[in-house]
Amino acid sequence: MTLGPGLGADSGGGSEEFSGGSGGELPRGWGRATLGELGEWFGGGTPSKKRPEFWTDGTIPWLSPKDMGPDVLVATQDLIHESALDDSPVKLVPAGSVALVVRSGILERKVPVTYVPFEVTLNQDMKAVVPHEGINGRWLAWAIRAQEQYILENCRKRGTTVASLEVPWLMDTVILVPPFGEQCRIVAELEQQTAHVEAGEAALAEANERVSNLRSSIADAAISQHAESTWTRLQEILREPLRNGVSAKVTTDGPGVRTLTLTAVTKNDFSPQFTKVTSADPNRVKDLWLEDLDIFVQRSNSAELVGTSAIYRGERNWAIYPDLLIRVRVDQSRALPEYVALALRTNRILFYFRQNARGLSGSMPKIDQSMIENANFPLPSLPKQREAIEWVKQQEAAIDPLATSASAAQAESATLRAALLHAAFTGALVPQDPADEPASALLDRIRAARVTAKAAPRKRTPRKPRPAPPGQGELPE
Repeated sequence: MTLGPGLGADSGGGSEEFSGGSGGELPRGWGRATLGELGEWFGGGTPSKKRPEFWTDGTIPWLSPKDMGPDVLVATQDLIHESALDDSPVKLVPAGSVALVVRSGILERKVPVTYVPFEVTLNQDMKAVVPHEGINGRWLAWAIRAQEQYILENCRKRGTTVASLEVPWLMDTVILVPPFGEQCRIVAELEQQTAHVEAGEAALAEANERVSNLRSSIADAAISQHAESTWTRLQEILREPLRNGVSAKVTTDGPGVRTLTLTAVTKNDFSPQFTKVTSADPNRVKDLWLEDLDIFVQRSNSAELVGTSAIYRGERNWAIYPDLLIRVRVDQSRALPEYVALALRTNRILFYFRQNARGLSGSMPKIDQSMIENANFPLPSLPKQREAIEWVKQQEAAIDPLATSASAAQAESATLRAALLHAAFTGALVPQDPADEPASALLDRIRAARVTAKAAPRKRTPRKPRPAPPGQGELPE
């Protein structure tokens, strides 16, 4: 059994040490169980794209990682036809489940979890658990969120190209379980408090968007001042050809190779927190080490981020960059890299990238090297470029305090969320009620029912005939 930090190995109603890092006592009436014990687990799959009838006139939600975000799921982007349930890997998950992502790059930093109040199917990168009687589904979603850091550190597979969770380890993760009545009180209080936090976060997001728009407007103004200068394509001022990076598996064995993440460019922050250590082949990446004044452009991301760029200022050979970034090195006898970085940040060029990005429906749009090479902008003399750079620095200095304040407030928001979860799952958020049935009795019933279910012979439930796909006859039973 995989135990969370500081967890013992059994349930109980007395005072015991428990997770959360506070060295406190397990509240009376609480117990312990693994995630695997708390509900029935479901996997997912993808109906064949070669069977258009599975994806035509669909009415059944099909949940995938791109739908994850809200604490309570409202809808999915994709719907499948009922016929897919009979002739594809998907299974119908009952309403009231808790879904989480088990395979996606996002697992490098977080575990997306959502409560699903309606029937749903899943893709292969998802798992869902339908809580047993006596386990509040919304509470279980919060309980998994409270264990996010532990799950990331202890349940993630090592050496995989795409981050994923080892499901048996996930299901062996220990959860502290309060009585059912207290579960409901915890949910009510958490949802009330997080609503206030989310209101503040929405205001911060708006502030950050304004800062980003201001920076783009400043870049626009700096470049437009030289609209009468000769317009030049980026290809004409390159020191060397554009170069894509290389992506490799994350590693914890040996020194590895420090590699940027996309977030480093999104946030224009080339600090260690936005890097990862990978098993990249040193010979293959020997020409990918960062140099001061390298510019990086995101060749693939969400529709609003594809084409985002940033300039690296730092030590040579500190890190390499991944496949989804394209490196731009400028001939400094003709153009200053800081000026080119400004030009690539302007709304006109960002619009050009995003209008010309290609991608299949539901996938991240992509731009290629030729699109970047053909980006054009006015190129004045080197002294005029320096003037533009200095003017931008002066303007941005005025908004830096706002950006710093917003970042500090975001950090405080994350701290507040963590404190709420810690209080909720150490028994400090809501009062205990002596009249509540102890969780030990509830967990004993769940475990007994599981033993009985395993011993009983399985009976296959006959399927009811389902409607035929459009334009076809009745499906056989």
